[in-house]
Parts: sequence; C-alpha cells; structure tokens
Amino acid sequence: MTLNKVMMIGYVGTDPGLRQLEGGYSYANIRLATTESFLDKNGQRESRTEWHSVLFWRTHAELAQKYIRKGCLLFVEGKLRNRSWEDKDGVKHYTTEIIADTFRVLGRGEDEKEIPEGGGSEASETPSATPGS
Repeated sequence: MTLNKVMMIGYVGTDPGLRQLEGGYSYANIRLATTESFLDKNGQRESRTEWHSVLFWRTHAELAQKYIRKGCLLFVEGKLRNRSWEDKDGVKHYTTEIIADTFRVLGRGEDEKEIPEGGGSEASETPSATPGS
C-alpha cells in the first residue's frame, strides 16, 4: 500500500491564471509560501520560507481563479507530482508540484472582497478533477 498526500496552509504569492489545453481542459497554477520559524545555534529566532507550485485542474481551476488572490491564506490538500521538460535550448528542467484535490480560502488579502457564504471557496464540493480523468 502506498500514499501520496500533502496538506499545506500558506500564503498565495500569485493570482491564479486560468489556461486552456487542447481538448478543453482548463488548469490554473499558483505559488504558495509556507514559513517555519526556529532557533539557530545562538538562540536567535530565524525563519525560512519555502515556495511551492500548486496546480488546479478543471472545475478546481475555475474555482481557484474565482476565489484565490495573491496574499490570501489558503489550505490545500492534494498529491505531489514530479515532472521534467526540455526547454528550447535542450536544457532539461525538473519541478515538483502539488496537484490540488481540495482547497479552502482561510483568510483574505487586504484588498480582497468578502467571499460569499457558501460561494464555493471549498473546491471539495466539486467532482474530483485530476489530469487525464
């Protein structure tokens, strides 16, 4: 038995951009920042921020575009996916992404409007949206 599951709470660094693939599949991606605080060897408090790529497919992508904005606090649940590609110069690149299964906006950025009650800020209300299904 295996399990590929990740849950994160972090701040959104980019507004999601909705894009279309051939065949009508839509997707959106964001950058999500998580920060951990710790004491260094001298007892001084330090923090480290990690940036994560989060990918939303189909209905999740449409909901992400509608409700997620830069600066908001976001809960994301999904799975990790590693992929690689070659750029136009033939250089191979690698990335690790979170494929979101569920998300919930926990807090708004300063410039955000109120999210309507029951307005779909939780994508788990929609059917599962995964690549190729």
